[in-house]
Amino acid sequence: MTRSEEQLRVGTEKQAAGRARLRKYVTTENVTKTVPVQREEVRLEREPITDANIGNAMDGPAISEEEHEVILHEERPVVQKETVPVERVRLDKDTVTENVTVNEEVRKENIETDTDDTRR
Repeated sequence: MTRSEEQLRVGTEKQAAGRARLRKYVTTENVTKTVPVQREEVRLEREPITDANIGNAMDGPAISEEEHEVILHEERPVVQKETVPVERVRLDKDTVTENVTVNEEVRKENIETDTDDTRR
């Protein structure tokens, strides 16, 4: 007679459990910066004729029409955009080991004897 029993063999198998992906997208935000700018404004200066400057005042004709022109300058903001790399991003995987308890029923055969013998 052969007595048999089930034995539990527990192992592991690898299967796909999900996916992870990197996706890059572009957002736009407003950036406000304040920059000081300068400009030239015309200012009329008057000076009275004195003994010290009368020579310069008498150089031209007595009465005439003339024009003098001054070029005014101003600064304006100049904006340039530059694309610069700020970081590198990649996916990596970590392997995590954890213990899982497996609970399963196993069967086994038992053998016993039955006798008619009344002797002990």
